[in-house]
Amino acid sequence: MAARTTSVAFEGAEARLVDVQVQVAGGSQPIFSIVGLGDKAVTESRERVRAAFAALGLSMPSQRLIVNLAPADRPKEGSHFDLPIALSVLAELGVVPRDAVEENLAFGELGVDASIAPAPGALPAAVAAQAAGLSLICPEACGAEAAWAGGELPIIAPASLIQLINHFKGTQVLSRPAPGELVESADTADLNQVKGQESAKRALEIAAAGHHNLLMVGPPGSGKSMMAERLPGLLPPLSAAELLDVSMIHSVAGLLERGCLRRDRPFRSPHHSASMAAMVGGGARARPGEASLAHHGVLFLDELPEFHPQVLDSLRQPLEAGRITVARANAHISYPARFQLVAAMNPCRCGGGGQDGSACRRGPRCASDYQARISGPMLDRIDLQIQVPAVTPADLALPAPAEGTREAAARVAAARDVQAERGCLNAHLPPDILDHAAAPDRAGEALLNQAARQHSLTARSYHRVLRVARTIADLDGSEAVRRIHIAEALSCRRGLVPAAGPAPAGQRTSGLV
Repeated sequence: MAARTTSVAFEGAEARLVDVQVQVAGGSQPIFSIVGLGDKAVTESRERVRAAFAALGLSMPSQRLIVNLAPADRPKEGSHFDLPIALSVLAELGVVPRDAVEENLAFGELGVDASIAPAPGALPAAVAAQAAGLSLICPEACGAEAAWAGGELPIIAPASLIQLINHFKGTQVLSRPAPGELVESADTADLNQVKGQESAKRALEIAAAGHHNLLMVGPPGSGKSMMAERLPGLLPPLSAAELLDVSMIHSVAGLLERGCLRRDRPFRSPHHSASMAAMVGGGARARPGEASLAHHGVLFLDELPEFHPQVLDSLRQPLEAGRITVARANAHISYPARFQLVAAMNPCRCGGGGQDGSACRRGPRCASDYQARISGPMLDRIDLQIQVPAVTPADLALPAPAEGTREAAARVAAARDVQAERGCLNAHLPPDILDHAAAPDRAGEALLNQAARQHSLTARSYHRVLRVARTIADLDGSEAVRRIHIAEALSCRRGLVPAAGPAPAGQRTSGLV
């Protein structure tokens, strides 16, 4: 009868159970075989297990040893199969009880000195163990991370294989590790450090309130990156469910340090040389990409036209669906990717683009060629597209603004509370709710229809203007979407406000129009 234990194989951010079966078969040759569609790291487990056994003074069986990783048609990747293989071999040799081993999900990499090293994915493995009703055996360095799965999950976190053997024999008791630290945000970047740019800061607040995508176009040094880095401070902390989702993705990517979780939202800023696999995930060993690492957070793309066009267009589908599916010949791997896109770019390659005092020497052709690197369908998915003018010396001489991140974040939180009652953020309102919640008044509808005709707005752009207008109304505390909200939403799409008569009496004029 074969000895067995349980481990996991990762498909995206999800952990799938794998049955690790070990049997000593007949034969006079000491052959160690691992079957079950494992990668190079899994195949090399043979040598690590042999070396670890030799460090403990244990000899491998002199007969044929077969390790089967079931189901056999599911790809297995990673060095974390070392520990479950070693446990099953120990149970087959009678060193540890078979029944005790079968009740555990094991996860960890072995060193040649029989130490147990950490491996990525401890938190999803712990969640899978809890769902299957199993105990968890993981490296000591991963214990604090695994403990976040729940207080009822039995966890053993040894530092070495000898500690684990002694625990099963009853000569050493390993206590359950405590969860790691929950780190609160300590970001000192405040919005009041940005002088001038009141229109851009207003657009940043609208984007934060409704989870809208934002594009800032302006000359170098106008503060685009500075404002983008302050967007996470306007967003509310992660909820418990969001924190678990984000932490599981970061665990698979190996980004959790000593089990510490962070309440602030992710902010990812990849370089413009990033490949498609780095952006959306995948690769030879499938890992989450930047879009998934920014799940429930912000993906900031600086110098947007410098990214490869195919890399940018690969984000079009996740911007709509909030999920990335990487199709392979033998599997489909899905990653969550509900991120908020914030991008910045110069108006042309020279940087000036006709701005006062720094006119482009190559004329309009430079700007048109540079901006044409971004496809129309990609731009169509960006709700807010604003111009960020150069900062003048007079702006820099002004004192710091009275309002900063704290005041803007309070307004954002109030607007999001209103959206929570609808059950969805405004950027993701389904059409049936959008038609009811964002229906403009008669003047607003006339203005929107006029803009749609003059600028040939697509159906997607039309609905995105309505979503932005609904967010602006929420920030103003208005139940109705009025003409002034539609006008401001249109102006946030790089000035798509049609020529029209004066606003009705009693309505204020938006600062962005």
